[in-house]
Amino acid sequence: MNSYVHGYADREARRLRDQADTLAELLHADSRFPPGVSILEAGCGVGAQTVTLAAQNPDAKITAIDVAGESLRLAEQRCLQSGITNVKFEQGDIFDLSYPDASFDVVFVCFVLEHLAAPVEALRELLRVMKPEGTIWVIEGDHGSAFFHPDSTSARAAIECQVSLQAAAGGNANIGRELYPLMCEAGLIGVTVSPRHVYVDGSRPQWIEGFTRDTFTAMIEGVRDAALAAGILAAPEFDAGIRDLNRTAQTDGVFSYMFFKATGRREALAAR
Repeated sequence: MNSYVHGYADREARRLRDQADTLAELLHADSRFPPGVSILEAGCGVGAQTVTLAAQNPDAKITAIDVAGESLRLAEQRCLQSGITNVKFEQGDIFDLSYPDASFDVVFVCFVLEHLAAPVEALRELLRVMKPEGTIWVIEGDHGSAFFHPDSTSARAAIECQVSLQAAAGGNANIGRELYPLMCEAGLIGVTVSPRHVYVDGSRPQWIEGFTRDTFTAMIEGVRDAALAAGILAAPEFDAGIRDLNRTAQTDGVFSYMFFKATGRREALAAR
């Protein structure tokens, strides 16, 4: 995996957990699979999504991998603290998996492709380890889908800092809109995409805290040092953007964002 633009500090681990808790129902209400299935979670990070996936599928056999050993340690620790016992953690490279062909019934990938310079290559490697007629589930966001009230050119400039930094690291912060063509190019069949809309206003205080402040604005604020070092924005401009994003979290503000959840299948073996 390419450099993770958000970093690996404790603050980012907390943000990922806040994000997962807030979005659990929106993104994972349908992440349920038959008992006994084998699931590969590719790029589990600190286990923010692993806990929800495992809790909703207690009779599944889950293998969670990540390239970062410290993230795996935190993921395993979180699962233990949550009483999760059906997950095995292993260090692994999504581009060069150690598993034989056709090893898993289900592959689950959440907020991973956006950080890869070659997402189609990763999808092809994941396709290799899927059983015939196995399924893959992919979730990504799209920063270009963000809109808000009051609107602000400063806030948009701050968001663009994160988009630019991720692009410089080889990723794509707007990849959500591309899931269908990427998955088709990788050789998956029956690809379908379900947009998952986050809408926040003053009538939804839990989303104001959980998403507008603690997920999205915290993510943009987290790239401040890197954006300033890269000369993308000066400090006063960036800080004005963060103030304006926080302004959308007032009771008369509105924030909107789109996630995309896609699924596809591996083709069945041809009859002999």
